[in-house]
Amino acid sequence: MNDLLKRLSKIGIVPVVTIHNADLAENLAQALCKGGLPCAEITFRTEAAAEAIKRIIAKYPDMCVGAGTVLTTQQVDAAVEAGAKFIVSPGLNPKIVHYCQEKGVLMIPGTSCPSDLETALELGLDTVKFFPAEQSGGIAKIKAMSAPYGNLKFMPTGGINAENLNSYLSNPKIIACGGSWMVPTSLVDAENWEEIARLTKEAVRTMLGLELRHIGINAENEDQAVKIAERFALLFGSEVKCGNSSIFAGKEIEVMKKPYLGTNGHIAIAVNSVERAVRYLEEHLGFTFDENTAKYDDKKNIKAIYLNEEIGGFAIHLMQK
Repeated sequence: MNDLLKRLSKIGIVPVVTIHNADLAENLAQALCKGGLPCAEITFRTEAAAEAIKRIIAKYPDMCVGAGTVLTTQQVDAAVEAGAKFIVSPGLNPKIVHYCQEKGVLMIPGTSCPSDLETALELGLDTVKFFPAEQSGGIAKIKAMSAPYGNLKFMPTGGINAENLNSYLSNPKIIACGGSWMVPTSLVDAENWEEIARLTKEAVRTMLGLELRHIGINAENEDQAVKIAERFALLFGSEVKCGNSSIFAGKEIEVMKKPYLGTNGHIAIAVNSVERAVRYLEEHLGFTFDENTAKYDDKKNIKAIYLNEEIGGFAIHLMQK
């Protein structure tokens, strides 16, 4: 997977935008960034698409801006000249794929059946769009269809919304989802940037799913840890379970047998994707993380990491749900 695809995967959601007036492009980009999605697929369904891409890239050069609904080589030229970093098409046209490859621009063509996937592999692609996602069978279709095709990844688009987003993103075959529910054309035309920013933030929070998982308390020794855990177990009517380094009272309270990270202890926050949460919290909210505390699974996916700072005397770590 190339660096741009990795970047799209960390962002997780690609807003699919139809814009009729290029003069609105900069404000639109600002609203998306404000909400936490520094990314957009500007569809070539309107004459304003290329100019909108150009203006966004000029104002926000670090945004991942691509061109969607690209059907011809002329549109590829216009998109690349405007600064598009990737090209998306509704179907798989080998001529367009080859043309993008010759120009050195990432191409994500649309697919919906096994024959499309075999053609994509033959063309040397490792990531494709699945379109229209919900109408073509949704995540169940992707699971069934992708099984024989190894490491091929998907960016489903079409019918994705806040209710079904995580059913897609929880599958390792999905690098990101395309969608327009946070940036409907009606809000763009009305220049309602605050509402677009709010919907974008809401989409990101839905994707991340941050929730308190447990609180860790530092005890001075094992005897003290047992007493603390027993009192919490009595309070909550839960069971005490002893581990190598800590004792749990139910699932919510962990008591360390000796002082660990954090002046008073630690707080664990569970998320749907640690990688995406780290990206959002670092870039959008200014938190920093201690890479030395990162833990990975056998596929080298990050599954836990601590913030550099303490909050209220507690070390804070993210953990994979």
